[in-house]
Amino acid sequence: MPICVFDIYADGTTSVPTDINLTGPGAYRWWHFDLTDEMLEPWVRKHLHEIPAGSLIQKQTRPRCDKFSGGLILNLRGINMNVGQDADEMVSVRMFVENDLLITVRRKKVFAIDAIRQLAEAQNAPPSPAEFLEDLVSRLTLRVQEHVASIDEQAEFFEIDLEDKETPMPHELPEIRRSVIRLRRYLDPQRAALSKLAALDMPLIPPESQLELHEQANSALIAVEELDELRERLVSVQEEHDANVAQRQARHGYVLSVAAAIFLPLGFITGLFGVNVGGMPGTDHPWAFALLCLGMTALAVLMFAVLRWVRWI
Repeated sequence: MPICVFDIYADGTTSVPTDINLTGPGAYRWWHFDLTDEMLEPWVRKHLHEIPAGSLIQKQTRPRCDKFSGGLILNLRGINMNVGQDADEMVSVRMFVENDLLITVRRKKVFAIDAIRQLAEAQNAPPSPAEFLEDLVSRLTLRVQEHVASIDEQAEFFEIDLEDKETPMPHELPEIRRSVIRLRRYLDPQRAALSKLAALDMPLIPPESQLELHEQANSALIAVEELDELRERLVSVQEEHDANVAQRQARHGYVLSVAAAIFLPLGFITGLFGVNVGGMPGTDHPWAFALLCLGMTALAVLMFAVLRWVRWI
């Protein structure tokens, strides 16, 4: 059974059909299904050609736009806004569109589709399939732009943090980098699909709709370019954090090396005077230990002065 089905008329009003025909009396009939519905596959194979039927029920999808006869096969992706799920695991919507028919299929809830469903229930649905596509693409693209903008704000925050060289690398930085990669994986083919959709020469997509879809394709291109920039910026942030860590480690290693250079001769002297054999000088002299300490202090000062003179410190 479909999630919803509406007959949508030219003025945007809707009615719920009582028949099971593929199309109805309105400007077009909208069928919306869940991919997990066991009745979906036999239904689409009964009513549609095998090519659009297969595109609607395939398990894995990528954004695409292809003409089929007088209709259109369209797959798009949107930001995953479902509770407890990662936004970059983008949700898909599979579509087959004709002049008087629109079928959408989703696996997970697509909030942009749900918003249009609410408009249909309020008797204010998009009055044509082309305007339905305009509305859907606009909502999907807007959510993508908002999500990319939120990542940009995080990247800017990370860059400001770099002013303090002691700031540790943010623990969420690697995950955000992976998120950008996953988003671009879907958005680049979606940009191509939207560009192809805007360029279609067919009665289903009138010129005024082409203009709007072209603007949405341009917005998708901007989002992809911003993701490319974000990927480079986040790589730069991580590299700078890695460089800061390497500098701190090098500085600490340098301090230890200087300390070792100073204390190496002192350790040799203490080791030499610590041997338990006869003939050690000063064993019967009450000031021998104090003199030894003073001599070692003087040697340490001399070593420090030599290291400064050769510019090791």
